[in-house]
Amino acid sequence: MRLSDAPKGAQAVVQSVTDAHPSDPIAQRLRDLGFVAGEPVRLVARGPLGGDPLLIQIGSTRFALRKTEAARVEVFVGGAA
Repeated sequence: MRLSDAPKGAQAVVQSVTDAHPSDPIAQRLRDLGFVAGEPVRLVARGPLGGDPLLIQIGSTRFALRKTEAARVEVFVGGAA
């Protein structure tokens, strides 16, 4: 499942980050921020009117991501503690 499709409040585990093309700077930035395989994440909130941006939490850090950015992150919902 894509992180952008996860339900609000969902606990999940990152499976991978999809590159749109070779040397994709957005995908690399997501990895640099901690979106790496095995990392627990949580969808905290969705923005109004279409749900953009998304508030995502990794550990004690929260990030606001566009839906298009969150769609690059593949997660497994239900496996995080």
